[in-house]
Amino acid sequence: MNAPALPVTMTVDGRATTGSATPLPVEDPATAETFAHAPACTPQELDAAVAAASAAAPGWAALDEDERRTHLRACGDALAACLDEVAALLSREQGKPLTHARAEVQLSVDWFAHTAALTLAPEVLEDSDTSCITLERVPHGVVAAIAPSNFPLILSVCKVAPALLAGNTVVLKPSPQTPLSTLRMGEALRACLPGGVLNVVSGDQALGEALTSHPGIRMISFTGSVATGRAISRQAAERFLPVVLELGGNDPAIVLPGADVDALAPHLFQAALANSGQFCAAVKRVYVHRDQAARLAERLTDLAASAVVGAGADPATEFGPLVSRDQLERVAGLVDDAVARGARVLAGGKALGGPGYFYPPTVVVDLPEGTELELEEQFGPVIPVITYDDIDEAVHRADSTPYGLGASVWGDEEAARGIAARLDSGTVWVNTHGVLRHDVPFSGARCSGRGAEYGYWGLLEYTRIKVHHHARG
Repeated sequence: MNAPALPVTMTVDGRATTGSATPLPVEDPATAETFAHAPACTPQELDAAVAAASAAAPGWAALDEDERRTHLRACGDALAACLDEVAALLSREQGKPLTHARAEVQLSVDWFAHTAALTLAPEVLEDSDTSCITLERVPHGVVAAIAPSNFPLILSVCKVAPALLAGNTVVLKPSPQTPLSTLRMGEALRACLPGGVLNVVSGDQALGEALTSHPGIRMISFTGSVATGRAISRQAAERFLPVVLELGGNDPAIVLPGADVDALAPHLFQAALANSGQFCAAVKRVYVHRDQAARLAERLTDLAASAVVGAGADPATEFGPLVSRDQLERVAGLVDDAVARGARVLAGGKALGGPGYFYPPTVVVDLPEGTELELEEQFGPVIPVITYDDIDEAVHRADSTPYGLGASVWGDEEAARGIAARLDSGTVWVNTHGVLRHDVPFSGARCSGRGAEYGYWGLLEYTRIKVHHHARG
């Protein structure tokens, strides 16, 4: 039996490789059917990728920073040239509407340019008659970058671009659920970078474990689950490797008493349902005063009932399927558990019939305190609406989970600022939620990870300090 045809190849040392392991099946989550296969990397091929990155590292680090900026801009241009092709792969493998996939690819193109505008100028700590002391930022070496399935392309570029600008080389591994668009990007960038500077390999969880534990790796950047983040932290601790871990969130939104819930409802709905809820910084829980809870729930229910759920290729689709059967079953299980504990579903609440991993926008009320749907990240299109009687109660419940990625407060701006200051999250938004920018750092507290991403602060993570101390006189 012949091996299935591969639409894309891995990139190792600047060259294409189809991989020697059994190819990975890639599903279309709208049909639950395999529509393509991706190459799978063997341990020997991973060794070759890390060796290529190690060999390329000294020369890449020695380049003038302006030269590396030029390479990054070329990467953006190369990705822009195949935007439609990459977007089509992304939409098909991840499930998101094609317009949203195009927006993600365009954001990735722009991220290369934004990163290329950053600088790592040396700092002069002392320049006196007796001493000249300067501080420079130098690269770690070979970076292992592992991206998730929800925004596979931009969350790859957010790692690759600053790592390269800082002078590191990279071995990038996409999620096995969504490898195609990232592998295609790797193909497009081959002509923009010296061989070995960016290697893109694909495989299952075992490949990820082999990559993060590889002796040639000098830093790890990972976005994904808390459980995997803990395992990576243990591995990294053995060799004192620096890590950046973005491990998801269970973001609360607190609606203050007296807020205009009719006006806020559409914004909360979109903030919760972005990418069908598969967004680390989506609203996962809404806390609202008891006097206004019924009205807010009613407005959210109306919005859920009118939402268009369908395949990403359909121009009418607003919300696509969940990325996998496992994710569909997790979301359904959390809702079913809440209902069994006394919660009520006002909209949705059951997987849609037919093929594909579709779960409709769902509004749940009357959750008993401590229900898993409140405490755990559902990563799906579900909005728990939770009532409170006192604002201190809302703040306490908002912070009573292991997560601390983001949070938001809605209502009078001055009052909201005061409540925002009390919340234990890496980012707290006021009258908006989930706004992420290339020039603003993004970092979590507690189980939501460690280290920062985005902008100058994210760039610093891919460097270490080196001090030059010269005596005079």
